Amino acid sequence: MLKEGLEYTSTTVVAPGNCASAVGSGGLDVFATPSMVALMENAAMNAVAPFLPEGSTTVGAEINTTHIKPSALGSEIKATALLTAVEGRKLMFNVEASDGAGIIGKGTHVRFIVDTERFMAKLK
Repeated sequence: MLKEGLEYTSTTVVAPGNCASAVGSGGLDVFATPSMVALMENAAMNAVAPFLPEGSTTVGAEINTTHIKPSALGSEIKATALLTAVEGRKLMFNVEASDGAGIIGKGTHVRFIVDTERFMAKLK
């Protein structure tokens, strides 16, 4: 059942491909902000996926986050999403990312439940 309190944690390891220097968001070999945001979105998507109607998925619509600390190559990053509100098709989450030394980012994220077929038909 889709309800407040659903939670999921996604993990990754900082590698050359998810560093700021590789994704174009900076010139340093540290975990990129876009990579952190993607991990947060992945956690939110997975928190609710098992509870969606067949043929449905969620799409990200808004994210407001801070990236407050760098993470070095080899660091394990965990992003956790907690479903805080359900308003019809609109889902709201608190998101937080951390490495072995503590919190590296946090914020809020909004996703919408969509019918996969109808959503993809908009591209034609």
